Amino acid sequence: MIRARIIGTGGYLPTNIVSNADLAARVETSDEWIVERTGIRQRHIAAEGEFTSDLATAAAVAALASAGIAAADVDLIVVATATPDQTFPACATVVQKKLGMTHGVAFDIAAVCSGFLYALTVADALITSGAHRNALVIGAETFSRLLDWEDRATCVLFGDGAGAVVLRAETGTGAATDRGILAHRLHSDGRYNDLLFVDGGPGSTGTTGKLRMKGREVFRHAVVNLAAVVGETLGAIDLTPADIAWIVPHQANFRILEATAKKLDLPIGRIVVTVDAHANTSAASVPLALDTAVRDGRIKTGDLLLLEAMGGGFTWGAAAVRW
Repeated sequence: MIRARIIGTGGYLPTNIVSNADLAARVETSDEWIVERTGIRQRHIAAEGEFTSDLATAAAVAALASAGIAAADVDLIVVATATPDQTFPACATVVQKKLGMTHGVAFDIAAVCSGFLYALTVADALITSGAHRNALVIGAETFSRLLDWEDRATCVLFGDGAGAVVLRAETGTGAATDRGILAHRLHSDGRYNDLLFVDGGPGSTGTTGKLRMKGREVFRHAVVNLAAVVGETLGAIDLTPADIAWIVPHQANFRILEATAKKLDLPIGRIVVTVDAHANTSAASVPLALDTAVRDGRIKTGDLLLLEAMGGGFTWGAAAVRW
């Protein structure tokens, strides 16, 4: 059978770092308040004139270098983002142009913080069907442009960044020992729109709008949904949380990561944590965390990884990947 294997990772973070102390000078908050409730210590913010496609392209270039292939070898680009440069065309087509590609297929996925898992699942399906051979899957956001910088409950939580992976079609046996994407499960439930949303859009207000969130309710749903989808994904390949080498989660809040680890009876030391340095970068957070753990050597060949995320919609999902 055909497996889609991750053969390269890349990430990009804007050079402008905003600390908790910097935010405390703008809104009524403090470093202690933010760290205690979220685990976040800093975030990266895109410069004026630096767009989501710029971040995505930089991450893609790094991933291609890691994979050892050229953009000319890629025949599919899927970008997960809630903050495209324009309403249309797709951010992925802008990335395609910036990479110098005039072939292949490029499109966006909109599932907010779960976007990278959705994009990875779609790319996996297209590769394993035989339709495509090499894919760039990118999560990229400039969430800072959706924030109400006077709302301390939300503006302290988010940052900008991009992460990317290169997928390649390879032959597998069909066993859980294969390298590549082994299983994935996605969910959504539109009843919870009003718990995490942006209060605008081109088809309603004609404006971008600002992010609004009811944090306590989101936290409660996140812990329950993420633990459940992890179990569901592992069950599809007859594995258990004990088989996981690393969980690579969406980086929304350190308390969510702790609670999820506890629910799965896993030590926090087996969770890749970058929320302290990156904050919540929405669709970029999972690939950024993955790239961090690959480059620092934590992730080894043969490790079972469990990628998971939940975002507005609600949307949520997980993927089991053999490195």
